Amino acid sequence: MLEQSYGLTFFLKSPQKKSIRNRYVYMRVTVDGIPRETSTKRKWDVHRWDQNFERATGTKEDARALNYFLDSLVNRINIYKTELINLDRTITASNIIGFIKGETLSKNKVIEEFQKHNEEMYALIPDEYAIGTYKRFVIALSHVREFIHYKFNKDDLEFRELNYEFVKDYEFFLKTVKKCANNTALKYITQFKKIVLGAVAKEIIPKDPFALFKGKKTKQKKQPLSRGELDRLENKQFSTDRLSVVRDIFVFQCYTGLAYIDVYQLKKEDIKDGLDGKPWIMSSRQKTQKSGSNIDVPLLPKALEIIDKYKDSPICASRGSVLPVKSNQKMNEYLKEIGVLCGITSSLNTHKARRTFASTVTLSNGVSINVVKEMLGHHSIKQTEEYAITELETVSKEMKELRQKLTGDTKTENPESIERQLQNLENDLNELKSKKLYVGPDGVLSKIAKLQESINELKEQMGG
Repeated sequence: MLEQSYGLTFFLKSPQKKSIRNRYVYMRVTVDGIPRETSTKRKWDVHRWDQNFERATGTKEDARALNYFLDSLVNRINIYKTELINLDRTITASNIIGFIKGETLSKNKVIEEFQKHNEEMYALIPDEYAIGTYKRFVIALSHVREFIHYKFNKDDLEFRELNYEFVKDYEFFLKTVKKCANNTALKYITQFKKIVLGAVAKEIIPKDPFALFKGKKTKQKKQPLSRGELDRLENKQFSTDRLSVVRDIFVFQCYTGLAYIDVYQLKKEDIKDGLDGKPWIMSSRQKTQKSGSNIDVPLLPKALEIIDKYKDSPICASRGSVLPVKSNQKMNEYLKEIGVLCGITSSLNTHKARRTFASTVTLSNGVSINVVKEMLGHHSIKQTEEYAITELETVSKEMKELRQKLTGDTKTENPESIERQLQNLENDLNELKSKKLYVGPDGVLSKIAKLQESINELKEQMGG
């Protein structure tokens, strides 16, 4: 930002004893009427100084050297002023004096700032951050520290030493020395970039040195359990309670969409009656507590059955929890064993249950993606789309319906839906027939007649 007025003056500072001839050369900068001054750390004979020209007099080598030094200061200040204008920063006398004294050069160290960030994050657990998030940043810090020592043989670097080459070399280090997969390496870089952007915000450095770095994630297709695999898992009989408990908790996750930490922390007071009068899970997500994301999930019959099964569990009673959930490490360890026993070829882990809820349990059964987004506690549809892996069975069914519409074959349109309707009607008919009959326009006989008529119509649509 341009200043209204600007002045730069060199002069010899008068000492208390006027008889002293060698005096310090001072520089005074005045911007918009506000003066600031500092010593140039050079001394000069008052009888060899011309205040009109603000330079040393004579042609001796020492005079030429001092004048060259003062001219260099003027040039440096002009270049600095141009940089401030380009950065749209205010030019002040204090800024310029600070620049000459070297105070504007960043002395902040990368590891020191990273460590400070982690300490602040730890102080905000559990109100704003989960312990797992803190631990990931601790690992990210250790990788950066190790890289700086590996690459530069130093314990730390100043932020102004960071550049595009640094981040490219760091990425290479993570993938080769640390043996990180591509996506894992990018996560560590993203965590480090948070510290760098914080330094930019604090004006420790003027711009993001990683701005040109564009890492590309490897797209991974994480399959949920199919309907058949989920049925196999639910009906499997295990010889030990250890596996049965882990299986039940995993199935509970499949029918609620809860992440591991949320099902671990689920309390009895989190089960409340919803607007429909049925039991719901109503709590906040541990992962997104800072942003206030809530969990509002109606409890399906299978989930209610599992809750009832463990209502008298001693572990649940001591912890005040709904289910006797083990550590995430143990859960994943036992799930691998369960997967083998159930003949499931894909890797079983606690997060696969969340994907199974999104895809197999809800979306495949006609629940809209917007509703699934809300139940999963996501902030955007894009997050939910990553979970919404459509099964081949669903693709086949919907393409079959589309084919029937395009060919105009209404007689056999959506046969699976008709079969379900027919079965439901026949069940209702048998239930009515088993009751005591009485005659009347709205009595059971009248209802039976109407049901029988509906069944006949559906059978005609199916071809007899």
